[in-house]
Amino acid sequence: MHTVTPRTDQYEPEPVNMRSEEFASRPLEVVERIRAAGGSAPVVFLDGQPARAFVDDADVRTILGDRRFVVDPDHVPGGPTGVRRSDAMAHLGLRPDLITYLTESLLDKDGSDHARLRKLVSRTFTVRRVNAMRPAVERITADLLSALPGHADDDGVVDLIEHFAYPLPITVICDLVGVPVAERAQWQAWSHQLARFDPARPEEMNRVLGAMIEHVEAMIDERRDHPREDLLDALVRARDEGGGRLSQSELVTLVFTLVIAGHETTAHLLGNGTRVLLEHPDQLALLRSDPALLPDAVHEMLRVGGTAVTAKARYAAEEVRLTRGTVAAGERAVAIVAGANHDPAVHADPYRFDVTRHRGRPGEAHVAFGHGAHYCLGAALARQEGEVAVGALFAAYPELSLVPGRPPVRDTVPGTLRLRELPVRLGGAGS
Repeated sequence: MHTVTPRTDQYEPEPVNMRSEEFASRPLEVVERIRAAGGSAPVVFLDGQPARAFVDDADVRTILGDRRFVVDPDHVPGGPTGVRRSDAMAHLGLRPDLITYLTESLLDKDGSDHARLRKLVSRTFTVRRVNAMRPAVERITADLLSALPGHADDDGVVDLIEHFAYPLPITVICDLVGVPVAERAQWQAWSHQLARFDPARPEEMNRVLGAMIEHVEAMIDERRDHPREDLLDALVRARDEGGGRLSQSELVTLVFTLVIAGHETTAHLLGNGTRVLLEHPDQLALLRSDPALLPDAVHEMLRVGGTAVTAKARYAAEEVRLTRGTVAAGERAVAIVAGANHDPAVHADPYRFDVTRHRGRPGEAHVAFGHGAHYCLGAALARQEGEVAVGALFAAYPELSLVPGRPPVRDTVPGTLRLRELPVRLGGAGS
């Protein structure tokens, strides 16, 4: 850990607009300006409300892991401060009957409520269960890779996002949850629509959310007559037999949160990670020469190309002194995950991609999966999918390359690092 003297200057710069085109398209430039200005700055957060952002690893971990920070403003002693998320959604034009489903997720809970919901699904993501899923992940990966040549255009170019990075994790998580095969393409479409929510078109969000909720409720009803051994069955039993451990709205929210969160992050890990490997042929050659480096390489891919630029805002339940400033009780603090993952005090030469960087380091040096009570439930599964997918991709297509004149296309969703398209040329298939 490093010690930094808190800012003492009286000058307060103009807030950084985290909804701006600049932050969406060049977030790391904004991160480094905040670091150079003292490590924290006032911001207009993604929901349009004011907050203070922090970029250093120590402060990010405190905001994410210290119980003095809460995600629900109702848990700030003395009453809620600022604008409730539900009120902000209503102001944007979302239907009141849908808002409950957006505020009942694991991501929006603190304390015992969060622990209750997390416990209901955590057994599904144990290391033992994830390891048992590996053969299925390998089979899905092999099927997708063998189909890639059939998706090539007249120039022999394939979009790796559409035909590999997205289909792999959506298939895995839908298998786990119990979403029927015929309905998975629809879930992927819904996920894209939610990620690109336009506040000027609330009717589109209302339509998508309404359709998702109706679909999940139909799946739940169907299980009464046709039970299966999957996560959805377990959650339905928890609702029906658990003595109030899970409400209907919480059940519905858990299902679509798991499906969306369970594939979006992994899809963009695969897209961003493959791109950075192809842009660093020396590191790709090192990985090919030593496949045992795959777990370390995936950690490095997560550090430099993890999907989340910023975490959900937290509220200080009491005054908290961080290394880069003090957060007053009731004030919102934003942990910039990408800032922590490029903190030079923790990661030497942080903008250098190095697949050996994590070798021998205990735990996770990065915070791509978060930190503390809200650490990503599916982290072990995402890492496994990354290892299987990257290893198999370059084994199947050792001449895989980026396409001159057709660069990857960024998907400029504020607060994320994601690709909309990753055109690649497959070259000859491996043995």
